Amino acid sequence: MFISRMVALLAFNIMRNLRNTASKNLQFALPHLPPAQNLRIVKGVFINFGRLLAEFALLPKLNPKNISKIVIYEGFENFSESVRRGKGTLFLTAHFGAWELSPFAQAVYGHPLKFVIRPIDNPYLDRLINSYRTRSGNQIIKKKNSIKELLRALRSKETVGILIDQNTTLDTGIFVDFFGIPACTTTGLAALALRTGATVIPGFLIWDSTLGKHRLHFEPPVEIIQTGDHRSDIIQNTARFNKVLENLVRRYPDQWLWVHRRWKTRPPGEKMLY
Repeated sequence: MFISRMVALLAFNIMRNLRNTASKNLQFALPHLPPAQNLRIVKGVFINFGRLLAEFALLPKLNPKNISKIVIYEGFENFSESVRRGKGTLFLTAHFGAWELSPFAQAVYGHPLKFVIRPIDNPYLDRLINSYRTRSGNQIIKKKNSIKELLRALRSKETVGILIDQNTTLDTGIFVDFFGIPACTTTGLAALALRTGATVIPGFLIWDSTLGKHRLHFEPPVEIIQTGDHRSDIIQNTARFNKVLENLVRRYPDQWLWVHRRWKTRPPGEKMLY
């Protein structure tokens, strides 16, 4: 962990493009931040990413006997409520905290899930990373042609994780507010929830520096809006999901991936932000 922090600080100093993107995103989202606080958060983002890499390297050493030394639950009753409803669980999650450790820990605790990934271009690295991801019993679903597998999993009352925080293209997303700025957001989570009746549970891994551990934090189910107008329901629910994430990022700004160009896709006719 010490080495990861040193590498992260080195990256902060030499990876100017990523640092500038994070700073610009913070200016968009939190324009009233003093420059010194903006810089402090950006540095924290790099440190958080370094911590993620260190935790990922240590995944093979985690097991039911030692997982509580690294990850503890917070709000597990909310996940239990989803299981009780018996219609499958959709985790509303994001590139937040040590996001690779989050599903791994959930599986080590005895609750494996499935999640969608985009294959890494390097096949050797892709194979290595996926072997780590699945060691605790999780299953990965390739993004291409994933709908059938997702529907099958939810109908079998399984758990599926969906990342909602990345910029998407006009043909696969819709514009809903994120920090007061229209952000092109995936409709996948809302569409699956409306189609299957699965329970949507916000789930994030939060680093707690006081405890020196991660808190696997589950929030109460997000009640889905169903008016019968499918297009409107998709928009309203997706906006609600973004608000859940925004509230969390406001509380822990240095644990979200600000280096991603979240507002890259713009509504037709609107100028580029980057």
